[in-house]
Amino acid sequence: MTATAAEDWKHWSDSRAATVSSPHGQLALTGTHWLESEPTAIPGLPGLWWADAEGVRVRAAAGDGITVTGAPAPADGEVLLRPDTDPAADTATLGGLRLVPIEREGQLALRVFDPEAPRRTSFAGISAYPYAPEWAVPAVFTPFGAEDAQAVVVPNADGKDRPLAVTGRVSFTVAGEHRTLTVSRAGDRLSGVIADASSGTDTYRFRFITLPAPDADGHTVLDFNRAHLPPCAFADHFICPFPPPGNRLDFAVEAGEKQVLTR
Repeated sequence: MTATAAEDWKHWSDSRAATVSSPHGQLALTGTHWLESEPTAIPGLPGLWWADAEGVRVRAAAGDGITVTGAPAPADGEVLLRPDTDPAADTATLGGLRLVPIEREGQLALRVFDPEAPRRTSFAGISAYPYAPEWAVPAVFTPFGAEDAQAVVVPNADGKDRPLAVTGRVSFTVAGEHRTLTVSRAGDRLSGVIADASSGTDTYRFRFITLPAPDADGHTVLDFNRAHLPPCAFADHFICPFPPPGNRLDFAVEAGEKQVLTR
């Protein structure tokens, strides 16, 4: 184990805990409210909320205290909030709450982040295996051809099936056994959803993994030390895809994040 690799991992691990526990981090999510075209009330929020072709709309008075990108809602009450898929996405606030419009599979919702959420105030860290260099293994990415590009329908943490875009496979060897995982592109990097023999016991029921951008020949590194908990491990209101077929490994990956710790 090189000091640099171990130190880099420790910095990553500390940053993960700080990010998810920030005032409006993943632990602060208290609701994901799916919206229809008809104005409706959202419990705990003033005004009426609905979705249209442009984004999320709210009808509220300036005195209600909702601000959008720093400006109070106008007195006549109707404001457009562009979702996170828009390059000019909006965020609203109400006191200490952060209100984030999102779009998933063409559906619009409003997420509410509360710094006083019980999951955040009781957070005691993320348990993880000690850093182990043998779990950082060489891998080769092979993209699917244009005719093979696909969206695999997988269950999600909220009980619904949704398509998961996958763009190729990474092949690697662990303990002399050749394996593959189906992955997606996330910018230049690769990402995957995995489970293994430790899932649901020593570790959360599934985990995410991110790989560095492959080189021109597809070479990258699959570092299981950075297998991390999905957002739904921190709050029930996140939508997280389960592993696609073939991404449930039959051995225990004793590396990476394990569980959320509470006081």
